[in-house]
Amino acid sequence: MDMKQNDIIQKTAEYIKQEFSNDSSGHDWWHIYRVWKNALAINEHEKADSFIVQIAALLHDLDDWKFNNNEDETPLRAKLWLDSCSVDISIADKVCEIIKNVSYKGAGVKNKMDSLEGFIVQDADRLDAIGAIGIARAFAYGGYKNRMLYDPESTPEMHQTFTAYKNSQSDTIKHFHEKLLLLKDMMNTPTAKRIAAHRHALMEDFLDQFMKEWEGQDW
Repeated sequence: MDMKQNDIIQKTAEYIKQEFSNDSSGHDWWHIYRVWKNALAINEHEKADSFIVQIAALLHDLDDWKFNNNEDETPLRAKLWLDSCSVDISIADKVCEIIKNVSYKGAGVKNKMDSLEGFIVQDADRLDAIGAIGIARAFAYGGYKNRMLYDPESTPEMHQTFTAYKNSQSDTIKHFHEKLLLLKDMMNTPTAKRIAAHRHALMEDFLDQFMKEWEGQDW
């Protein structure tokens, strides 16, 4: 990367830190920071374009449908930011394509990511959704959305469309079955697959203990 690209990354990090500093949903600056650092670590092994990986990781939540009025992840704000930084149009288009496709959109929805840089950013984001931090973030988001911890009278739904997933009101424990436990097998890169295995096992242990305590069977 050249000096200009390094400057853009640092400038973008400062901008995103300011934009997300007060988030309480589990999508705060430190989530984005971890995704950024995870993406960098994965890229050391996968050898994609470092600038695209880093700038996409930093901007990946700026247009998230969960916090904006966008119908999907149409990267309007990200595009404006890239234009303000005079990022080359061809690079900006690649970054915006990554942002548009990075999110999980339902168990039955095809992953449309099609670049190595995108696979790396997607893996980095998904790694932060599993393991110990993933557990903490799941309950933070559930509280943010006023969702129940667990409703034993409902069953998980494997959403076949983005609309069904977006409109779901599942409790937090169901969210593990509808998304988080599926992510291990959805990792794109060998590096992320290795990391995900351990984090997945930790979630399984947590859910096993949760259900024992729920039923009063952990004595």
